[in-house]
Amino acid sequence: MRYALFLGCKIPSQLPAYAVSTRAVLAQLGVTLIDLAFDCCGYPARNVSRDAFVLAAIRNLALAERAGLDVLTPCTCCFGTLRHAIRFQGEDAALGARVASALAEEGLAWSGKTEVEHLLPLLSRKVGVGALAAAVRAPRTGLRVAAQYGCHALRPSNIARFDNPTAPTMFEALIRATGATPVDWPRRLDCCGDPLHQANAPLSEDLTRAKIDDALESGAEAICTACPHCHLRFTAVESGGTDPALRTLLYTQLLGLAMGLPAASLGL
Repeated sequence: MRYALFLGCKIPSQLPAYAVSTRAVLAQLGVTLIDLAFDCCGYPARNVSRDAFVLAAIRNLALAERAGLDVLTPCTCCFGTLRHAIRFQGEDAALGARVASALAEEGLAWSGKTEVEHLLPLLSRKVGVGALAAAVRAPRTGLRVAAQYGCHALRPSNIARFDNPTAPTMFEALIRATGATPVDWPRRLDCCGDPLHQANAPLSEDLTRAKIDDALESGAEAICTACPHCHLRFTAVESGGTDPALRTLLYTQLLGLAMGLPAASLGL
């Protein structure tokens, strides 16, 4: 399997461990990642200019198509954004024509064939949970883990096509493959609070702390993320406490440790 790796903006600038651990784990699983000259997914422009937003996103897909590759992203925000842009372009012929014209000025074109996949569905459906379990050399037996899906992964479900938006099971199955035990926690599908952080930091922190408290009360020792926004929000709130009680791990780190990879190779 070969994919163009789309890291987005947040991972390289604020969470490089996600890129490092993604590359390390997928290399062991036989997935080849190709780096292209991608730009921003377009999300920051979404509420300012639909044309700018869709053009930015589709330009990245055109670059992948020119290389003959589908796109793989570890970022759920980028995943949702690229999927939204595909939908918006398909629903608006005039918008599609404007985007195509702008791309043509750069010698680019997008036929609509480029697929966009997130890391977790790739591991679950393409690599396979059984193959992950077979690759485990140091199972995380006894570790109780809360799965943090993140909003962009599940909603809107007709665009994300990730998992059942109200009763997902994918992340828990992936955690179970590492030997760890996923916990059932009531707030697992709540927002992490990150979208509110700039507008209302106290409310954002209340949402994050409510999730952390709920995970702890449900018996979790760690919270597992697959979204840089969620991960950074949890670690920021936990680091502000006097005694952080809940460790935040990227799924690629949890899986890499279970596979016996050195902690340093996973950004730990």
